[in-house]
Amino acid sequence: MRSGLFKCRTASEAPAPASSEPPSEPPSPTVNEGSSNGHTTSISQPEPPTPWLDALVPIPLSGGYRTRRRDILKVLPLAVAASCLAVVATRSKAFSYTSPAAILAAFVTPPSGPDPDSTPSSDTSRVDAYVRYIAGIEKRGGGQEVPDFQRYGDWINSGPLSMGKELKGKVLVLDFWTLCCINCMHVLPELAALESKYKGLPVAVVGVHSAKFDNEKDSDAIRNAVLRYDVTHAVVNDSRMQLWGALGVSSWPTLAMVSPRGRVLAMLSGEGHRRDVDDFLAAALRYYGDLGMLDNSPLPLALERDKDPGAATARSPLRYPGKLAVDAAGGRLFISDSNNHRVVITTLDGDFIDQIGGGAPLILGNGAALTDGLFEGASFNRPQGLAYSAKRHCLYIADTESHALRCADLSSRTVSTLAGDGSQGGDYAGGGRGAGQRLSSPWAVAMDATEGAVYVAMAGTHQIWRHDVGDGATSRFSGTGNERNQNGPTGLTTSWAQPSGLSLSPDGRSMFVADSESSTIRQLDLSSGGANPLAGGDPLFSDNLFKFGDVDGVGFDALLQHPLGVCVGEGGEVFIADSYNHRIKVLDPVTRRVTTLAGNGQPGLRDGPTTSSQLSEPSGLSLGPNNTLYVADTNNSTIRVLRPAPGQRSYAGGPGRDVGSAVLTTLLLKGGELDASEGGGALLRAESAVGASGGRLTVRVQLPVGYHLTEGAGSGFEAVVMGAKGSTGGADAGVVLRSSTGLLSPVSEVGSGAGSGGASVVEGVVEYTMRDAAAAEGARVRVAAKIYFCLDGGVCLFERKAFEFSFSPAMAGDVADAVVTHLVSAPAPSATLSGGLEF
Repeated sequence: MRSGLFKCRTASEAPAPASSEPPSEPPSPTVNEGSSNGHTTSISQPEPPTPWLDALVPIPLSGGYRTRRRDILKVLPLAVAASCLAVVATRSKAFSYTSPAAILAAFVTPPSGPDPDSTPSSDTSRVDAYVRYIAGIEKRGGGQEVPDFQRYGDWINSGPLSMGKELKGKVLVLDFWTLCCINCMHVLPELAALESKYKGLPVAVVGVHSAKFDNEKDSDAIRNAVLRYDVTHAVVNDSRMQLWGALGVSSWPTLAMVSPRGRVLAMLSGEGHRRDVDDFLAAALRYYGDLGMLDNSPLPLALERDKDPGAATARSPLRYPGKLAVDAAGGRLFISDSNNHRVVITTLDGDFIDQIGGGAPLILGNGAALTDGLFEGASFNRPQGLAYSAKRHCLYIADTESHALRCADLSSRTVSTLAGDGSQGGDYAGGGRGAGQRLSSPWAVAMDATEGAVYVAMAGTHQIWRHDVGDGATSRFSGTGNERNQNGPTGLTTSWAQPSGLSLSPDGRSMFVADSESSTIRQLDLSSGGANPLAGGDPLFSDNLFKFGDVDGVGFDALLQHPLGVCVGEGGEVFIADSYNHRIKVLDPVTRRVTTLAGNGQPGLRDGPTTSSQLSEPSGLSLGPNNTLYVADTNNSTIRVLRPAPGQRSYAGGPGRDVGSAVLTTLLLKGGELDASEGGGALLRAESAVGASGGRLTVRVQLPVGYHLTEGAGSGFEAVVMGAKGSTGGADAGVVLRSSTGLLSPVSEVGSGAGSGGASVVEGVVEYTMRDAAAAEGARVRVAAKIYFCLDGGVCLFERKAFEFSFSPAMAGDVADAVVTHLVSAPAPSATLSGGLEF
């Protein structure tokens, strides 16, 4: 019987079994002979064939169901619609960035300036063309009105600005960006150059931060990005993407050129529009200036970098360290101190050895530039990736914002450039050598097993490149250049999305890749250039770069958020710097299971067991002895150390077993240029020198009211003796420390009568003995303290401080004891407006 679309066959309806032999001849029509009563003879003809659409076809289901083709065609549109709804429902995050205005803009192209094919080449003629274009826009009504900024948005580098007040009468550039986007990073220096050119004129730039990742909605994360990339214009956190949606923005970066009347003149998507924006600004100043519509009053800026001078260096000698490398045999740790534009070399215990890119003692780098030569004179521009070659005694450096691959020869102490000339390249194939081959934001480097090739994660072109150490050529190895999560059998059928971390597999046949914008960990085949998925990402749609989160799991069920680093462990496990989740995770490449190792998912700085420890956007990983993992904790400007539980060398313990109990600590950097620099304003000196044969040096810290030391965090200190000429040592400097390390301990609570309102005071004591008065003359004791403190029932913070005591037996005589006190400042409170909206 027929029921709906399907026909269920009963036993009586089942067809007869087919013969294994084909019929010898077609069946003949049945013939009825004429009867004896004289009736005519009739011949039975075959039934007409069933129309094709009405023919029954089997359904691939158990039970022997069949249906008509016509019914299948009826159901097909419904199936397609259901599939579309399923795609939208399971990928709603990707669709949430689309607005009705953006959909309309896909069919009706918004204004983007004069046609480049018809624009004259000379600067004067181009500006004239833009003037005519602006006049045409104004004649047609002046463009779309820009809605005013919403009151809920946090402002950085300024107070809240309004289109109808502070920005009225200004030629305005709105930069829609997000801090993860490499193309957005390329736009920032172009805007900075234009801001400098038009300084003092009625031109304003406002960054509209429209987050892709959840972590980027946090104003503190944006504030760190503003400091890291030296952004000096106002930035508003459009966390709800209201302005993004109202103007129909659909990609990062997008620049909106706005008239003094607050109307959109043009929308420029992507990077590389510096000349267009420059000509637009010149034309707008001329056009609106002639009409008397400009207002040259300055904006009320309050730059983040000026609010807390030396804030990044006051708590650490590093500024946003990006990547790490370990020389296990030599006991050295290499740190890309990115925002100090240098590479620091320490022991594995944090003692200073040398720096690459920095001259005089306590000078933090030589500034942002591309300069070869001796370590003291070399310079970098926000270097990131590092790879150490024991065979060549060379440290390979991805000099990211110099767009260059560098080599630091550790024997001769010289730096040379292997590829790049300081300018961003647009080449997607490569093959050149030296300065003749430009690169685009190289972010990570790793060598092959023979150390004959250096692989480069080229974040700017979304590719993996290869530098041949033998012939010096640098060229594309894998990736089409399209920003996608596409895995293929060859390099030209594979696409990447801002690859940012590399680590060679134990067998040397492949490379593990942290593909940050797709939030995936993938495996690169070094024989073919193809790739395979391991963890995270969308398995069906390569263009979906919005499948992210914070979920442990297997394969595609695991969710990451913008991972920037990977590192292979002793047992073949792959450690992951899950940067925007503020965690360290581990991947079993066989089972593809991802498990959290350290970090509780909230940004902060706290040592201890993995379940309670905190990091802030870790981005670089490197393996030390005994499976110790060194971590560049970028937004904390510190180096962290992750160790397996006592008695263990493995974190996972093998396939299918539970993750071991790891412990996270902070590496105390000390000695030489790693001591707090005078330039950073962080070094506190005792007012008087000491000169007795023995005594106590006390560092005292007064916490803000309502704060206390974080229990179990290990707030402590470490002291080192420095000779009069800067050398470190004990007896050689005439001073020996009887107690050089210890924990800070509570002393008292200073009452309100003392003017502190019940503030807690903690201290550490260093005992010393002077053995040689002559050698001790001019010697110093540096004490580095790390202070973990929490507000009662509230936020937990961290601060690093350095103290210095000087020795002068000739002048100080019998002065035995000295005390230096540091007052820790409380963080600025948030201002809450009516309705509970915070600024």
